[in-house]
Formats: sequence, C-alpha cells, structure tokens
Amino acid sequence: MRVAIITETFLPKVDGIVKVTCLLLDHLAKRGIDAMVIAPRYGANQQYNDVPVCSLPSLSFPFYPEARMGFATLDLYRDLAEFNPDVAHLFHPMMTGIPTMGMLKWMEVPTVTSFHLDYARMANQFKVGLFDLGFTRPILEELTKNVFNWADYSLAPSKLIQSQMQELGIADVGLWRRGVDATAFNPNFYSESMRHEMTDGHTNDHVLIYVGRLSDEKQIDHIRPALESVPNTRLVVVGDGPARPYLEQHFAGLPVKFMGYMRGERLSQAYASADVFVFPSRLETFGLVVVEAMAAGLPVVASRVGGVTDVVEEGKNGYTFDSGDVDNLVEGVRKIAVRHDNIKQMGSYARQYAETQSWDAMMDEVIDIYVDLIASKQRTVIAV
Repeated sequence: MRVAIITETFLPKVDGIVKVTCLLLDHLAKRGIDAMVIAPRYGANQQYNDVPVCSLPSLSFPFYPEARMGFATLDLYRDLAEFNPDVAHLFHPMMTGIPTMGMLKWMEVPTVTSFHLDYARMANQFKVGLFDLGFTRPILEELTKNVFNWADYSLAPSKLIQSQMQELGIADVGLWRRGVDATAFNPNFYSESMRHEMTDGHTNDHVLIYVGRLSDEKQIDHIRPALESVPNTRLVVVGDGPARPYLEQHFAGLPVKFMGYMRGERLSQAYASADVFVFPSRLETFGLVVVEAMAAGLPVVASRVGGVTDVVEEGKNGYTFDSGDVDNLVEGVRKIAVRHDNIKQMGSYARQYAETQSWDAMMDEVIDIYVDLIASKQRTVIAV
C-alpha cells in the first residue's frame, strides 16, 4: 500500500497536527506501508525519517504568521504520479489540500479527509485593521462542507466535532480518535530537580501546568483567578506563541514560570512533576495534551471543547467547565487541590484511562479505512 499524506503544516513547525502526522507516518512505517508527505515549505531540506517530503512553495499566512500557505505546482502532479498512491489522506485541506485533492481526483485516487482546525470559528479571532473577520464564518463553513464532501470519506477527532460536522452537512463522517504514548508520558518521569526548576524551589506548593501554544484562543489568562484564590498554588506554562508577551505581563507578580517549548524527556518530566493540568481553551478539535497529562498521572481541569468530554470523567479523573466559565475553572482546581489524596487518587484514575488509549489501536483503525477505500475503488472498476 502507498499512502499520500497532505497537510497544511509540517516540520519544523511543532503543533498538534504535526504531532499526529508524524505519529501516523511512524505507524505506517511500522506496518510496512510506504508514504509520502505533501506540505508547505517551512525551510530547506524538509524530511522525516525515510519518508519523502514534497515541499511546496509557500508564503506566510497574513493573519497567522506561524502558518504557511502552500501552492500546488506541476512538479507536485509529477511527484504524485511518480509515487502513484493507492489512497490519499488530507489533513483538513485548504490552501495546499484543495488543489492537491483536485489532482488526486483526476488521478482517481480514493481520498479521506480528517478535521483538525475549525477555520470558521477561528475567523472571529482575526481582524484587518478595525474589521472583524467573523463575517467570513458562513463562507468558511460552506467551503468546509463542500471540501469534506468532495472526499470519499471524512474523519472527526471527537464525538463533539463529529456532531458539528454532521450538522454542517458533511456526510460519511467517521471517528479517528486520539491516542497517547503511555510510555513516553508516564508518572515514572517524576523529577525532583524538574519540580524544583518549575517552582523556583517552592516544591511543596500545588503545581498547575498548562502545555500548548500560547495564543488568544487558549485563554490561559483565565487561570489567574485560581492562583489568586487557591492558597499555595503556582502555574507552569510550557510552550510558546504570539500571546506570550501579553501573558507574561498579565501574570506579572504571581507565581508563574514560563518554560518555553519543551520536548522529549524534559516534557515528560514537566508533566509528571506537576499536580494538576489546566486547559481553559476556547477552541479545540481534540486536545492531545489533555490525554498526555492524564498519562503522566495528572487530574485535569479543562473546558468542554474538542475531545475533552470524551476523556474526562467528571469528579473521577478531573473536572470540566464551559469555556469562559472562570468560576467553575477555579472550583475545579480547588476541589482537586484541597487534599493531596485527591491529587493522587484522581491522577491514578487519569493514568488508568490513558493506558487504554494506545496510538497503535487508533492508527490501525485509520489503516482499515484506507483498505476499505481501496477495495471500494477496485469494486467500482470491476463493475464498470
């Protein structure tokens, strides 16, 4: 089997989409399946292990400088034809994916799309001068519906997003659930030295941790009231992004430590050396970091976005709240932090759940979908 993976973002950029893409590529290699990646060019000599990467000419996205817009070329068509994929998987096709899907349709390659970014809802966050781009939401919703329906099959990362896609008018929507590497994220990575670093030596305090991009839609500033009202509580912020200068000012004078990007063992140690994972995001399709934190043995306090309600069992491994409901965010932190036994017991339940969510099982489900699409195409050819 040969699989073409088309994505709007790739290495060296680091985000949830890139993480899932790389995990899928690793799994395909493990199963002996050939793959190629088509993505906007983020730098010279893009490559991932032994997987060929077709880097498209690209420009920085005007309202989101960290992202790139890739442009399909005749060279891309030649690369696709040379690779001759049996199936193509498009990660939320837009600038790169839509013209590439046109090429794939011309080549009669079966296609599957997966939902990763809610562009329509994100439009409310962007402005041109004084003009809010929220008026583009109906246009983006119609575009999303048509593009996903153009594919042979579509995948949602959570039940909430699956329902929203169906309400939008997208047919044939399956689930591609998110997993976690319970070996890489594990309570055994607890490190006294890491806890000391994260707390500036105040290791006996309650340590809240946020991991992810620092941007407006993550609403990290909503954590401040928890620091102000729950005694002996500190916050560790892992990640970077455009909102960092504002957040550093917003939390000035409070016990908050900005750690920047962390990867590998240091990231595993950071999770495992904290007490509670707090995730107040306004907009997510799943929220990989939530399950990573649970695998590290942390109870979770998170807004009801993306896949959060799929994984958090209220009062057992965490608490959830409506996005923007700061009072219930604070109450969730208070309920967990009131006794050390709560942190330990709820963290144990979180770990138990995470151990059932292996990436291998999730990725094998996707491969089964590829096989079905290829078989369906072959049946159609025989029928003709």
